[in-house]
Amino acid sequence: MTGKEILLKALHNEETPRTPWLPFVGSHGGSLIGETAHEYLTSADKLVSGLSKAIELYRPDGLPIIFDLQLEAEILGCDIVWSQDGPPSVVSHPLEKGELADLPEFDLSKGRFPIIAEATRRMREKVGEDIALYGLITGPFTLALHLMGTNIFMEMYDEPEKVAEVLEFCTEVGKKVAEFYLANGCDVIAVVDPMTSQISPVHFQEYVAPYMNAIFDDVRSKGGYSSIFVCGNATRNLEVMSQTHCDNISVDENIDMSYLRGIAEKHNKSFGGNLKLTLVLLLGQPNDAKLDTIRCMDTCGQKGFILAPGCDIPYATPSANLQAVAEMVHNDYARNTARATLIAPAMSAFEDIKLPDYSHEKDTILDLITLDSSTCAPCQYMVAAAKKATRGMKGVVVREHKVTTHEGIGYMVKLGVANIPTICIDGEAKYISIIPTPGELRASIELAKTAKG
Repeated sequence: MTGKEILLKALHNEETPRTPWLPFVGSHGGSLIGETAHEYLTSADKLVSGLSKAIELYRPDGLPIIFDLQLEAEILGCDIVWSQDGPPSVVSHPLEKGELADLPEFDLSKGRFPIIAEATRRMREKVGEDIALYGLITGPFTLALHLMGTNIFMEMYDEPEKVAEVLEFCTEVGKKVAEFYLANGCDVIAVVDPMTSQISPVHFQEYVAPYMNAIFDDVRSKGGYSSIFVCGNATRNLEVMSQTHCDNISVDENIDMSYLRGIAEKHNKSFGGNLKLTLVLLLGQPNDAKLDTIRCMDTCGQKGFILAPGCDIPYATPSANLQAVAEMVHNDYARNTARATLIAPAMSAFEDIKLPDYSHEKDTILDLITLDSSTCAPCQYMVAAAKKATRGMKGVVVREHKVTTHEGIGYMVKLGVANIPTICIDGEAKYISIIPTPGELRASIELAKTAKG
């Protein structure tokens, strides 16, 4: 069987002859060919070159054309800021003050979609039917947040009709982009909606499920397959996610895969993930990657499971670590040898990382543990919410600790943080994968000040 056939068999929630492997090569493709993320994500030639190199090195069964959740927002009037080692970030939200009628027309001949169309067609021709191609679209809720800013969380309570109107608009955008990818040769549409980890199951059913289902139904009617892709600790939403009309649910390292496997089996869904993106793939060694691959494969079995990292592979991820994953997927003997001989390394004590003595600090300290707010949407909006809430407050310090760095992991370990993004107040985790309202966060800060005396 070809890699594409194996992956599509998994999407049908069937037993596969081996585990299909789907590396989410986004801006990392630029690093493979010596280009910055900006250069890579704005050139059809460079996208094709980077994806071709990823195929050569990683032997995937599926591959996304591009991983950039700002493509739609860019056309719709959001300002973006570019990074050299990751996709751009949205820095303005036109619906904070404007109306839907004021937005530019969503036109797929604008922005970067013409180069994506060319890259998709060329990759389809290059890989034939050997590899499944993924088209990643920004989910309706995340796109609505790009347009409205963090005000969306308050308006879900205060003006639900307005939020529903924006979500209907974002759903129509999603349908157009999904059709665009299918028409240019993609097999699978992944609705990437990382911000849905920030809301309750009740709100998921009201503000996410019906809009995603409209996209999933449209994709199925056109002969494509579909997947939900979420970041963060979405455990509480796994049940309602599994009730949507998608073929597959893909999650990151915050999720217990044995728990997800049980839910997926109950609802006859394919599922995927959950290689550790930072501690293993970015900052680990090849043997760490081998062990984590074995963990995923042993936990998830070979029925309906697609092995993948938890999100967009960081730009600077060592190729050797991803090649180690590929070896475990394709070589039974090497996998069995690794299982029998390798020992998981002990977590470093991070003795060089010293936490403040929070009780004796003059200021109240907010430690924000993130993946990286310049490239991770939930992290970006949590950092923005913290800065907005504390604006004008005296005696408050806000610090971001990115777990793409040794310092960030040290803070994560020493503060006992299990999920990202998380806000800690004076050393205590308070908001775990949840973005608080400004009022909620300010109230928590005042309580911390009072406790400190």
